[in-house]
Amino acid sequence: MKYYLYAMGAILCWASLPAATGSGLAGLSTEELMFFSFTSAAIFLYIQDILLTRSFSLFIPNPKALLLGVWGIFIYHYVYYMALSRAPMAEGAILATTWSFWIVVFSSVILFKKLKLSIMITALVGMVGAGLVIASGKDLSFSADYMQGYLLALACGLIWSSFSVALSHVKIRKEPMTTFTIIAALLSALLYLFTMPHEVPSLRSLSAAVYLGCIPLGLSFFLWNRAVTKGNMVIIGFLSYLTPPLSVLMVALVHGKTVSPQVLLGMGIIIVASIGGRFSLSQSRPKKKQLK
Repeated sequence: MKYYLYAMGAILCWASLPAATGSGLAGLSTEELMFFSFTSAAIFLYIQDILLTRSFSLFIPNPKALLLGVWGIFIYHYVYYMALSRAPMAEGAILATTWSFWIVVFSSVILFKKLKLSIMITALVGMVGAGLVIASGKDLSFSADYMQGYLLALACGLIWSSFSVALSHVKIRKEPMTTFTIIAALLSALLYLFTMPHEVPSLRSLSAAVYLGCIPLGLSFFLWNRAVTKGNMVIIGFLSYLTPPLSVLMVALVHGKTVSPQVLLGMGIIIVASIGGRFSLSQSRPKKKQLK
């Protein structure tokens, strides 16, 4: 149970992402956002490690794990920021959230050695609910003018889901997220230098980037790693469908906006999909042979 609480903690961190965006980040380029947010995340996680382990040493995973970290942490977020800068927010966010769908699909294939129809159906139902929530109050129109952004957003779903599922199957001796994030911060610094010059960011933009680094990036990485390395990835995949409705609810609380019936409907569909997916998993899990 505690591993699913870790997953929910990470989901709550990600749910705060929309509330932290807006005019504060409008003055930052993709490269600037990567640099300031990942620098903040690396510092946050390293200090957290010092407090937890009472040691200044940094665990360095094997090369295979390091490449996985670059793929899932640095490349994912760079592609994500690029996608949202090249596509309308609603449509781009819907396509990016397909990572929760692919986690369920990949995990069920690994668990059952085939793609089960019941898992596929409940995953699609969850995606419908997520789409209803994110698109609340908006008319969706997938224009060819934004095709590059749409393709990048779709790539986000594949990158994060493959990273999460692979992380749950790769043997790593200690917690790797701090090292992954420090490497991402170093790569972001190189990217920042190569795209010089940059203007001095406003205090509001810088504060938003620091928050993004410490909470949706830093703390969520720590919680998500603990969840995926021990918890059941199919169930975690369905829990991740709660990210969109929680994001909308958090925006409503912070900015005083009303929650539409469409959001509540999407929330209900997501919860039904989560329950249905867990029931399907428990009914279909291969049974161990009993010893005579």
